[in-house]
Amino acid sequence: MDITLAITIGIPLLIVAYIVKSDKFPEPSGLIVKTFLMGVFLCFPAGWLNGYLIWNQENPDNYSFLAGLTEESLKFLALYFYIKPKGAFNEPMDAIVYGITISLGFAAWENLEYVYLYNEDISSLSVAIIRAISAIPLHASCGIIMGYFFGLYIFKGAKVYIYQALIIPICIHAFYNFLAGLGNLIFFPYLFLVIFFALRMHKELITLQKNKKFEAERKVN
Repeated sequence: MDITLAITIGIPLLIVAYIVKSDKFPEPSGLIVKTFLMGVFLCFPAGWLNGYLIWNQENPDNYSFLAGLTEESLKFLALYFYIKPKGAFNEPMDAIVYGITISLGFAAWENLEYVYLYNEDISSLSVAIIRAISAIPLHASCGIIMGYFFGLYIFKGAKVYIYQALIIPICIHAFYNFLAGLGNLIFFPYLFLVIFFALRMHKELITLQKNKKFEAERKVN
């Protein structure tokens, strides 16, 4: 396989595989694939919305933060309406697994577009590498954070969690886009903090799973 293509789609797939493997009670592989493809599908309505809200503006770079609103909202809707009713979705860790799978399905297709269609100034390989250490970890972290709070809402019940599941990823993504739009590397320290925050959440649920003998928990919502 061409190295550019391997990086472009391989990094998102490797991260999904890592999160799926970290789950003590693995999810159905068929549903994982469908969820990944759901994330891919979301690129199309997101592209239309971003085109209308951002790229149709006179100075689109000033509106790039709005992609955080459109993209994370669509991922949230997929998690709520597609994943929430599934019988296999039966414990908090599952929300992280499906949340990151949706996010990285989205990111994988977006990667293909940026690497092969939208870059004019630098090589495709350079774009793939840059996105592998920036946009892909951002999407993955937002998927984990969204899933963490979504799982708390479904299995713990406090309504504040459902707002956190939506608003926090939107704000994280929007601020990342704002920083990236400044045209320097200032967004990297911010991204490292976001990744650290997301990994702490993932580790917390791994720790909770260690003492569980059975997967299923009662859904409160």
